[in-house]
Amino acid sequence: MKTMQWGIKRALDVVAGISALALLAPFFAVVAVVIKLTSAGPVFFWDTRVGKDGKRFLMAKFRTMREDASRAGSDRRMVPGDGRITTIGRWLRRWSADELPQLWNVLAGDMSLIGPRPLLPIHAEHLNQRQWRRLSVRPGLTGWAQVNGRNDIPWEVRIEKDLQYIDEFSLWLDFKITMKTLIVIAAGKGIYSILQQRDAL
Repeated sequence: MKTMQWGIKRALDVVAGISALALLAPFFAVVAVVIKLTSAGPVFFWDTRVGKDGKRFLMAKFRTMREDASRAGSDRRMVPGDGRITTIGRWLRRWSADELPQLWNVLAGDMSLIGPRPLLPIHAEHLNQRQWRRLSVRPGLTGWAQVNGRNDIPWEVRIEKDLQYIDEFSLWLDFKITMKTLIVIAAGKGIYSILQQRDAL
């Protein structure tokens, strides 16, 4: 039964991904223009992540930091008032809209709409044998950990919630995560954390 649901999940990813990209095309165009007009640098930020079965891929985001962000500070954490973040970048992060280009990663098969967030290679290297099971599924745009604390919960707890998602997976659970994600984004919970690093610049 679960095998069938995983298959349906992939089909839903493709259909929803295509539909979302079509609907969001005007929004993407506006954001791209604003990014180019307000700061030097590319529209998109591409970051190497670790996906299903440990496979590495390039994950897309709207660029939210200044082009010289790496020289302005090596700390990858995002905190309130971080001067490296552009004005449009701050707005995009507030609504998690900087993550929307990952819909392309979903269509490419590197990601799913729902699943554990893709890991940075340095983080994947520190997974123990039990935690490695987190990489047995495609990473997602949002997931169980994101709607249950996001960056405000310790790293180990986030991993456990990801494993819980894999163990308890169902299409109904994905639906609940989708609805809860909208609530979390609207509330702006877990956007900043001085204790936990954000996924990426």
